[in-house]
Formats: sequence, structure tokens, C-alpha cells
Amino acid sequence: MKNDKDKKRKLTTASGKPYAEHENTQSVGPRGPLLLQDFILHEKMAHFNRERIPERVVHAKGTGVFGTFKVTHDISKYTKAKIFNKIGKETKLFLRFSTVGGEKGSADTERDPRGFAIKFYTEDGNWDLVGNNTPIFFIKDPKKFSDFIHTQKRDPRTNCKSPTMMWDFWSLNPESLHQVMFLMSDRGTPYSYRHLHGFGSHTFSMINAKNEKVWVKFHFKTQQGIKNFTNDEAVEMKGKDPDFAQRDMVEAIDRKEFPKWDMKIQVMTEEQAKKCPFNPFDLTKTWSQKEYPLIDVGTMELNQIPKNYFADVEQSAFAPAHVVDGIGYSPDKMLQGRLLSYPDAHRYRLGVNYEQLPVNKCPYMVSNYERDGSMVVNGNGDDNPNYYPNSFDDIYEDHAYKEPPMKLDSNVADWFDRNGEGENDHYSQPGIFYREVLNDYDKHNLVSNIVGAMSGITGPKKDLIINRQLCHFFRADVKLGMAIAKGLNVDVDKVMAELKHEKH
Repeated sequence: MKNDKDKKRKLTTASGKPYAEHENTQSVGPRGPLLLQDFILHEKMAHFNRERIPERVVHAKGTGVFGTFKVTHDISKYTKAKIFNKIGKETKLFLRFSTVGGEKGSADTERDPRGFAIKFYTEDGNWDLVGNNTPIFFIKDPKKFSDFIHTQKRDPRTNCKSPTMMWDFWSLNPESLHQVMFLMSDRGTPYSYRHLHGFGSHTFSMINAKNEKVWVKFHFKTQQGIKNFTNDEAVEMKGKDPDFAQRDMVEAIDRKEFPKWDMKIQVMTEEQAKKCPFNPFDLTKTWSQKEYPLIDVGTMELNQIPKNYFADVEQSAFAPAHVVDGIGYSPDKMLQGRLLSYPDAHRYRLGVNYEQLPVNKCPYMVSNYERDGSMVVNGNGDDNPNYYPNSFDDIYEDHAYKEPPMKLDSNVADWFDRNGEGENDHYSQPGIFYREVLNDYDKHNLVSNIVGAMSGITGPKKDLIINRQLCHFFRADVKLGMAIAKGLNVDVDKVMAELKHEKH
């Protein structure tokens, strides 16, 4: 019979060599100099020095959970994607929630959008749906992204967060107004990751078995109900428990209270898109749910906390470029930019072979001719050919997976500005959001949060930035503009005069 000692594992080096001295370094005498030959010291310190991989530039702090997606409704008329091909079918997934602008040590309750990134492990490859808890974003052209994120980070001189930077950028980019109003409402401080909706945000395409295409948006509605912190509650929780959302998720799943979301889609035909009064691929716009009603698809359940945070959450990598047969891209400019930038960020942060890491690895067969590079962990193709075509292996191109050609609306390439036809209405939807979506309590908190945030604007351009942003609020809704101006003790007549001057 084996004793307890036999059940224990020996302490070894990374190469598997057992050793006994983990705490004491070999030295010349008990107080003498250390010996260079103590390899254990070098291995421990060298690995320690490299424990931190580069932090994500955005979405640095997050919570990851494994779960399952179950199909509840037939949408085969829209897509041939195998993940949806049978009612009752279940697919394993990994979901990472995150804040956007803060560093890895920032608080979970910061006023910030929340990332909502899902990796579905399908038999046709991994499908990454990478969105937020808002259906829109601050900008609609990827060239602006790095500038926008810089304003959410730290001032180059003070190394502090700067309300002046943020509001200066937003006031100079009126397309941001819709998302700014979402952010400044209590939706900007969700109570927990269990109590928020998720969105694919971008417009994607779906292709059915007849190669017919429609445009689609993905929604995930929380079954736990929406629950938000007020600004004061969020600030208080930052001091009490900066890891509140992480702890809340872990403890809920440990209690076997598995959170669930209902997946729904909105569908727009190509003909409807052509007749749409605004650009339906503009990430700062939503589609009316009255005109394009939500269609039920399935249910997502989160039920397993990773055993090791670093291995699965920190090393997880999502890319909107990773779609599967039956799901495709769209002319959404921000989506087009992310197709390049996300995989590029992962190759920098995790290495060119990041998709071989367990959390990112497709659990089904992967066959290609990618070889070498840092940290190959899959056998590197063994002795099989590393070129194509060849006379030795049986890998072939399956043309059943070929997408139908995309029709283009123009043959002119240019740098089209934001003022093109159907592109420059930045105020109608924010106005609807304020008047029709928010109740009186929400409106009060929105104004209070905006006033508090804009009160942090400083410097010689303070009045210019405040008045410029106020003009945007007035254009969305006069009552909203008046309430914010009053809270900031701004001369309303002066702002209204500026609006009239711009009209002339």
C-alpha cells in the first residue's frame, strides 16, 4: 500500500531534474559569496524577471470564464454556420470581460465601457465575437483609434488621467456623442459582469446554404437583469474592493449560480442597407429594434472558472478576423481596421504562435503550413512538408467553404471625410437615447455624471472645450444641454449664440 509520501510530487527544475535546495543559495561558507554554478538561483530569478508579458494596450484588466452556448431557435435561413445547425446543439466557449482604458491594476468599477469577447470552439474553427457592453463606440474610423486611446490613458507630462484630454478629443469628434452618453449614464458603471448586456457591436454578415447574404448584429441579453452602480457607489467600491467584478463572478460560479445570456440577432438585407438613411455600417449608430426586431438564437451559460488565471485569461487572445463559414465581415470601417490590429497585437504580446496556447487552440483538426517562430508547442508539423502544393500530404482546399463575391458600391478609392451623405448626423440617436431610453432617474444621474466629469477640465482652453462639448449636447437635446450648462455654471446665452453663429 502506498503511503502519503508516494502521492506527493518531487520538486524539479523546469527541465524535470529533481532538486532539494529551493530556499538556500550555494555559497562559500555560511556567510561567503554565492557560487555562479547554483543554476536553481538563476532559473528562479530569470523566470521571475520574465513573468510579466506585455500588458494589453487596451482591455488590460479582465475576468475570463468558460461556458457553453446552446442553440434554441433555427436561423438556418440566414446562416450555414455549423454552430447554429441544430436546435439543442451545445458549443464550448470562453468569455473574457474587461474594462477598456485602465491598466491591469485598475479598479473593476471604473467608469468605462466593458469588453465582452467570446471565443466559440466550433468544429469549423474558433469564432471570436469581440464586442462591448454597448452596441456603439466612440469613433467610426480606425485611424482615430490610437489617438482616442491616448486620451483615455495618461497625460505625457503629469502621468495622470486627464479629463481635459478626454473632453477635448470628444468635443472635436461629435461622432463620439452617442457612446459618451452611454458611458456617462449609469451604464458606464455596471454593478458586475453578470448584470450587463453584451454586443458584437459591429455589423457582420451571415451567408446561408444558398450563398444568400444578409447583414447582422449580435446581442446578448443578461438573464440576471441589468444592474448598475451609481457614480458614488462605484467610487466607494473602488476603495473597498477594486477587484469586485472578478470576485463576484468567481463566487457566483462557486455557488453554482451560473450566469446566462440570451443570444439574439438583428438582420438587415442588402436592399434595406442601400435604402437606410444613415450608414448602417457606422459603429456609432444603432439599428432600430422596431424596424429590425431581435431574433432569438440561443442561450449562453458561464459555468467554469479557469484553474489558472494567467494560463487562460491573461494569455487568451481574441480577434474579430476569426470568423467561421457562414459568418463574414462587412464594410464597417472599424471592423476592417480591427481585422489587422488585433492579431498583430497578439503576435507582439504572446508571440507568433499564440493560437497554439491551450485557451486559444482550436480543439478540432488544424492543418496548414505555418512553421517555426517563437514558442512552437504543437510539434511544428513534424516531418510533413512546409510548402504547398506538394506531392506528399493530403491537405486540400475545400471550395465548399469559399465565400460568394462581395459587390462593391464604388470603384473610387479616396479618403472620404466624415461629412459625406448619410454620415454626419451625430445627434439624432443620442437625442432618442436621452428622451426615450432613459427614465427621469437615469437622466438625472447622466447629467450629474457629465457635470462631475467635465468639472475636471482645466487649463487655458477650458472654456473653449466646455462650450464646444456643450454645443453637441444642445444639438442632441436642448433640455439636456440646459441641464448640463446649469450644472457647470456656464452662460447659456453664450453657448446658444455660438450655435446660431455656426448655423449661419
